[in-house]
Amino acid sequence: MAAPQPRHPIPKRPIPMRLGPRPLPQHLSLAAAIWSNSALALPALNSALLNSANSNPPNGSQPGESQRRLAAALRELAPALAKADPAQLTTALQAEGRRRFGRFLDGVTAYRRHDYRRSLPAAPVVWDEGTTKLRDYRGTTRSPANPRLLVIPSLVNRYHVLDLEAEASFLRWLGANGFDPFVVDWDAPGPLERGFSLSDYIVGRLQAALQAVRREKGGPIIAIGYCMGGDLALALALRRQKDLAALVCLATPWDFHAENASHARMVGQIGHQLEPILQILGEMPVDLLQSFFSGLDPFQVLKKFQHFATLDPEGASARRFVALEDWLNDGIALAAPVARECLTGWYGANSTGNLAWRVGGRVVDPAGLDLPVLNVIPSADRIVPPGSSRALTRRLARVEEMAPHAGHIGMMVGRHAAAEIWQPMAAWMRRVAG
Repeated sequence: MAAPQPRHPIPKRPIPMRLGPRPLPQHLSLAAAIWSNSALALPALNSALLNSANSNPPNGSQPGESQRRLAAALRELAPALAKADPAQLTTALQAEGRRRFGRFLDGVTAYRRHDYRRSLPAAPVVWDEGTTKLRDYRGTTRSPANPRLLVIPSLVNRYHVLDLEAEASFLRWLGANGFDPFVVDWDAPGPLERGFSLSDYIVGRLQAALQAVRREKGGPIIAIGYCMGGDLALALALRRQKDLAALVCLATPWDFHAENASHARMVGQIGHQLEPILQILGEMPVDLLQSFFSGLDPFQVLKKFQHFATLDPEGASARRFVALEDWLNDGIALAAPVARECLTGWYGANSTGNLAWRVGGRVVDPAGLDLPVLNVIPSADRIVPPGSSRALTRRLARVEEMAPHAGHIGMMVGRHAAAEIWQPMAAWMRRVAG
């Protein structure tokens, strides 16, 4: 007897389905809390409308910029709400909440089922130790005069944002424009790396990677660090100044209390509270890391997946979105000692800005670096506040600064990144390399 046929064809789905956006339960809970309960917030809104008439906060404190914007928006909204029928307003809020929640779910579902998969071939490995690899992105037109680049990404994400797609690849662009780039591929920590501190990564792995670059024929060597990788590159440069011609820091944090110090201290306190997890697992899991980053702008994920739901799934914009989200959701766990240094040290105690961060027993002080440095500070960075990076500029002796209008990730994958960021950076590197 033939099996009964389904009434509707079952759509083909890529297997396995994506896990993200991670952590998915957190994003779903936030969306449900906001959009399913909008009408319940009406009493609080009415109270806020009454209080907005007095823009002076209690206790004589001065309002922040976000408070001033909120007060202005409430005053503008007040006349229309005063005329609205409460029952109709409640019904409208419920309907709009359902619509937005539905669009968000549509976007998440479309992302999880999208047929894009990363297909760029992996660059060859020229050196490896443990889970760390050095990948060769040199182009086909090689020259002994090409400056060699040691590119150091963050420890919390794979380096793929620097090589997202063939038409959006910082590394391949460098290789095609007169440079010999080598990128550090950290990969996830193995049993040995779970015991690593930042000193182990810098004094051990990065110094060995630099030696591997030195063995390759080419011109002067420039270290490039992206995000947290900029701090690692700085510490390496201080130890190996004679082997480097220059340093480039891209969206690199330094003074973690320069902007929103209270949030940074809170991260430090959370780091202390996570100690039992770090001791049991030996690492900080990816979903915990993702929770920290999403906490910087809790509504960003909701907004961008609502927007994704409106895109043509076969279009280039949708493909780029999925490629970037796949990178964001394919994070790397942090070794427990590194997590402690970053959360309680960098964020909580501002050990970098206070010159208390030590690598291999030495204080990491940018003032001791006698190399030309280019500090690239994207002005729209939400992950590394520009003020945090500018503090690094003030501490360096031989430094030039670029402040492109870009975000933390946009500086690597944005439509104008090559023209507005990569090309001026390349011109600077050619100049200092001689």
